Amino acid sequence: MHRRTFLAATGLVGIGVTAAVPAQARGKLVRSVDELRAAIARAVPGTVITVANGTYEGPIPVTGKRGTRDEPIVVRAESVGGVVLTGEQSFVLSRSSDVTISGFAFRQRTTLDVPPDCRRIRLTRNDFQLADLEGLHWVMVRADYSTIDRNEFHGKSTLGIYLGIEGPGTDGMARGVHITRNYFRDHTFPGDNGGEPIRLGVSPRALSTAGAVVEFNLFERANGDPEAISVKSSGNTIRHNTIRDSLGGIVLRHGNATRIEGNYLLSGENGIRIYGNDHLIVNNYVERISGAGVVLGSGNVRDHYPGEPADSRRGNDAPDRVRIALNTVLDCESGVVGESHRTLPPVGCAVTDNLLVADSGQLVNMPFQDGITWSGNIHWGQGADGNAPAAGFTRADPRLAPGPDGVRRLTAGSPAINAASRSYPDVARDLDGDHRTGRAADVGADEYSARRPTYRPLTSTDVGPHAR
Repeated sequence: MHRRTFLAATGLVGIGVTAAVPAQARGKLVRSVDELRAAIARAVPGTVITVANGTYEGPIPVTGKRGTRDEPIVVRAESVGGVVLTGEQSFVLSRSSDVTISGFAFRQRTTLDVPPDCRRIRLTRNDFQLADLEGLHWVMVRADYSTIDRNEFHGKSTLGIYLGIEGPGTDGMARGVHITRNYFRDHTFPGDNGGEPIRLGVSPRALSTAGAVVEFNLFERANGDPEAISVKSSGNTIRHNTIRDSLGGIVLRHGNATRIEGNYLLSGENGIRIYGNDHLIVNNYVERISGAGVVLGSGNVRDHYPGEPADSRRGNDAPDRVRIALNTVLDCESGVVGESHRTLPPVGCAVTDNLLVADSGQLVNMPFQDGITWSGNIHWGQGADGNAPAAGFTRADPRLAPGPDGVRRLTAGSPAINAASRSYPDVARDLDGDHRTGRAADVGADEYSARRPTYRPLTSTDVGPHAR
């Protein structure tokens, strides 16, 4: 195949943008919107188009452009953040696949849309601070197998979300979207709903299996909504994210069978809140939350179902078969709690082998008990045990000590070591990335080890346009 490359060397195809593209690698730059449009129109698999630093006003059509998985079409800024896109629209995507857009500063006045007639679109190393307009959602992804990585979203004070994932029609979801290494910060919308950093679906799409992976993202001062990661679809994985100093928590609002694993929720207002069926909440570290660390919700509907009325679909689905296991909840106002303002209780759920520590408040406050199995939990501190069943916990000093990253982990001789009450064949590793070993797992998110942790709470250097 004869490969054509615009303005860059062949060896750079498909990689992320660095702080600046070496002069010998970038060749001649496109320096106007007209040149950029023409270059995109001529692009074939493997084409790399480099846009000279400056300010450009769209629209910039990307229509019928099809790279391949091995040879995507790449449109990138000369240096990360050096190309500013203004106007009503920037890139307008349609009927395209395997296209990478990298290194731009988006300042447009309408949503950047990745529509469902596209596939495998990658947005990487971009800076998103669109017009701060009431109700404007900044990025909406509806294309299967898209990747949103190493971007920064910041500076919104009005109603509207940073990143939404939806899909075709009124009830479908994009499949296999990967959201990783992004930095979501400083959403200051003062309302009580509608300012989520990530909204993974909406209520009519709740039963659609998205299979999204949301991992290694950092949220700081995410105060536009009580839900920093709002899940309203099914079959997703939310892991190794850090939410710090934020109103928002992780909320399974609609949908089923999502795995919440190995996340850090630190010094915020909301922890993890759960509705729906067949979720696994495991290995999470929740510390100094002014509300509840983990909320196992109640419902006004028992199960969502295809074709149900819209009012029913918007209702809260009482949790069924949810497992809350091997989590560490420290110094929150309350540890594991339920809700009493809806009438349908959890059914077939289990709260097992969690470590709950606090010197005030209640460690457990669960108004509905009949549908929950308790075992192996360890309580410590001056916080009240609440209404935790006596057979479901022991009181013992877990012997925690903070590491250089501030995370409090088990030390030698902790009674939590090898103390889990049941086996977890589907939980191979702990919060740090260590293997769960021994005759039984250790209670809480940490498996005792002298090894340096593979995972830790994220900082701003780990995410965003300049991250590795």
